[in-house]
Order: sequence, then structure tokens, then C-alpha cells
Amino acid sequence: MEAYEADIKKSQLKRVLGKWSLTAIGIGAIIGGGIFVLTGTGAYYNAGPALALSFVIAGIACVFAALCYAEFASILPVEGSAYAYAYGTVGEIFAWIIGWGLILEYAMGSMTVAVSWSGYFGKLLKMFGLHLPAWLTTDPQTYLAAGNSGFSMNLPAFIIVLVVISILLRGTKGAAKANNFIVMLKVAAIIFVIVAGAFFIDPANWTPFIPEPTVITENGVSHSAYGYAGIIAGASAIFFAYVGFDAVSTQAGEAINPKKDVPFAIIASLLICTLLYILVSLVLTGMMHYSDFNPLGKYPDAIKAPVAYAFDIAGQAWAGYIITIAATVGLISVLMVMIMGQSRIFLGMSKDGLIPRTFSKVNAETGVPSKNLMILGGVISVVAAFTPINDLAHMTSFGTLFAFTMVCVAVWVLRVKQPNLQRNFRVPALPVIATLGILINIYLIINLSIEAQTYSAIWLLFGFVIYFLYSRKNSKLQNGGFGETFKAEQEPLEEIEIDIDNKD
Repeated sequence: MEAYEADIKKSQLKRVLGKWSLTAIGIGAIIGGGIFVLTGTGAYYNAGPALALSFVIAGIACVFAALCYAEFASILPVEGSAYAYAYGTVGEIFAWIIGWGLILEYAMGSMTVAVSWSGYFGKLLKMFGLHLPAWLTTDPQTYLAAGNSGFSMNLPAFIIVLVVISILLRGTKGAAKANNFIVMLKVAAIIFVIVAGAFFIDPANWTPFIPEPTVITENGVSHSAYGYAGIIAGASAIFFAYVGFDAVSTQAGEAINPKKDVPFAIIASLLICTLLYILVSLVLTGMMHYSDFNPLGKYPDAIKAPVAYAFDIAGQAWAGYIITIAATVGLISVLMVMIMGQSRIFLGMSKDGLIPRTFSKVNAETGVPSKNLMILGGVISVVAAFTPINDLAHMTSFGTLFAFTMVCVAVWVLRVKQPNLQRNFRVPALPVIATLGILINIYLIINLSIEAQTYSAIWLLFGFVIYFLYSRKNSKLQNGGFGETFKAEQEPLEEIEIDIDNKD
């Protein structure tokens, strides 16, 4: 793999991230939309109090995928995540499909978090007596469904994306330091929610723990909710909340000791955050009845800022201040990590010639793909300003589940094709783990909403069109250049030596 090793060594990205910074990046991405927002949407639209079981199922599905990610990361220390892992194992066309799915995952995830941030920011302003008009904080579809007329957009969601882009343009090291601080703040806030909220739980809100199946109609669209099917649908809907450990792998090109630290960070961040998700969902649905998260009901803003509103309804407004401030600041790091991950996926695809070269141009001074980030910021900010949060979250989950499925396939294929390849981490009982990961992720895709499946299928079809009209013609691999990540006849990639102490 001499050609590929050389490609890694000449990377313009700066290796500045140790294992705890990488773990913080994972936690920074995982703890955010899932805890501060999707606990409300998942409880109301899908599972009720049994949302805790949805998080358990989603967490189990993630463990299988995370182990496969960890093995790949120990072999292939570059940016690009699942796209890079699949490139040489299941072929360029499949790698393109995964990359296209990851674009959906990260872009929609960033937009979801931007809208979530807007909800908490609006609540924060209200605490200080400031009120933004509904037409400046609501997407057009939701605004019209509430009986309003005229123009509307989510201005705070639009602005926060641009703010985050300005931070990322300054360089990864500075962004990582900011993320580390915000992660500590978020974890402290989540522990506070669990401990303080436990005193205000009304067990009656948990009865029945698994509500009877029913049909919810909103904006003229109906879907089934609750019951055991609702638990599975809830796991599918909130799955994007776990994308943080995938974000760790996108930063491998900037890790100091990627073959060891990336697998550690992937598994550590997933285990820590799964436990926190389960506890918070139990506390939240115990404090506030799941039906009160109705966006057209008594507390219309509760679905955007469920944790803070749960304390408000419990008569503990002082706690709401703490949570709202922590969530408002904390969601910034989630958005930061997701946009950063998306830009690195674009970087990897651009290096292989599958998307325009402008996405792989790295600023020599800051060590980040500046033009890449600016283009992303423009698209994400506009879509976040005009799209409902529920549609964004479901489409993100599809991209995540699809990528996880393909990684489980690819790591198995690679183990068969190159059993002697150096692996600092090996998935135990790989056939069993990979099979379970594939089956569970596909099952969760099937249980996504029809709208999410339809929109995502259209997205994938659009991706095929782009591949055959542009990417295949400009691919380095198709034009005789270096593109394959793995080749059977090549020697295993040697350990990369970096003269930097792995201190964090």
C-alpha cells in the first residue's frame, strides 16, 4: 500500500487531535440534538415513555456498527469515514453511494441541530423578556399549519450556521479546544438534568409505559405511533443522534495516533452517551406527559426545547435557565462537529475525483478546507431556515442507518479479502457482529416514516445520476490514477510515525 501511505503522509491536514479530544468530538456530536430535542419528538411522535427502550435498541444497533468502524479506523487513518473504508472493499460505485448517504446524514443532521438551537435560543431570549416574532423563528410549513399567513423563516437557525462556519475557518485545533470546553459544560448540564429531574418525576406519566397504538395526524399527514411498533419507529427516528461516533472517524486525518486513538474514541463516546440518553429520556417522560410535546397543543415550543420546558412545567423555572443556557451553548458544538465531519467527507471524495476539486483545497495557513466549508455553510443555513425539524431528523436517520449497514458489509468483505492486513483493533466474532449490525440497521430503515424513505430514495437516485454524469468520468481510479484504498496484491499499511507526544 505504498501509494496510499504516501497519500496519507502528504496530507495537508494538521494532526493535532489526541484520544481525549477525539472522544470529546464524539460526545460533542452525540450529546446535543438527541438529548435536548429528539427526546421530545421521539416521545410524542413514536414511543411515549418507552422512548428509553428506543434508545436501548438504537444503542445496540450502534454498538455493532461502532465495532466495525473501529476496525476500519485502526487500518485506515484518513478523513472520509465510511466512504473511505468502502472505497477499496466493495468498489467505487458502492463507496459513492455511501458517501452520498453520508452527505444526507451530515447535512440534514447539521440542519436539524441548527433548528434545535433556534428553539433553545428563542427560549433563552424569552427568559430575559425578549421575544422574536413567529415569522422569524418558524419554517414556512409549520408557520402556515399554525394558521398564519405570509412570509416566514427560521432566522436564528440561518445565522448560527454562519457563526459556526466562521469558527471552523480558523482551524481545527482552535475548534477542538472550543469543543472540549462546551462538552464539559454539556455533560455537567446532563448530569444536572438527571439528578435534579429525578425529584420531579410523576410515575403517572409513565403509565402506560408503552401506550396503545394510535394514529397521529399533522399537516395533513397521518402515521402510526406507540405500541411495540412505535418503539422500533422511535429507534429509527432518533438514530441520527448517535452519529457522533461516526464524526470521530471523519477526523482520523487530523488524529495524532489515529490507528489507536480513533477506535478508542469511537467506542468510549458511544458507551458514555448511550447511558446518558437512556437516563435523560426516562427522567423527561417522567416529568412531563409525552402528549404535551404536541407542537400544535398547549405547549407548542416544548417540542423544540423539551428538557427546559419539562422543568418549567414542573414549576422549576430556575432549572430551566441552567438547561437552556447549557443547551444553547452545547448545541453549537454539535453543529460544529457535524459540519466539520461533512467537510472532511467532501475532502476525501474530492481527492478521488468524484466531486469537484474545489472541495479538496486546503488552506495552507489554517489547515482546513476553507472553500469546502463556505459552500457547506451556505447550503445548510438556507435549508435549515425553511424546513421542519421532523423531516430533517428522519432523513438524517436514513443516511446514518444506510452508512452503518454498508460499513458492516465492507469490514467483513475486507477481512475475507485481506485476512493478514495489520489491524490494531479486530472485531470479535465478526460474522455474528456484522450480520446483526446489517439486519438491525436494515430493519430500522424499514421502520422509518414513508416520507423519510421516499425523500431518501429520491436523494439516492439523484446521487446515481450525478455519479454517471460527472463522478465516473472524473474519477482518478477510472482514469488510471490512484484511487483504490485497498488492493489485494499490496502489503499492509505500515504504522505512520509522527514525532508528537500523544498528549491531550
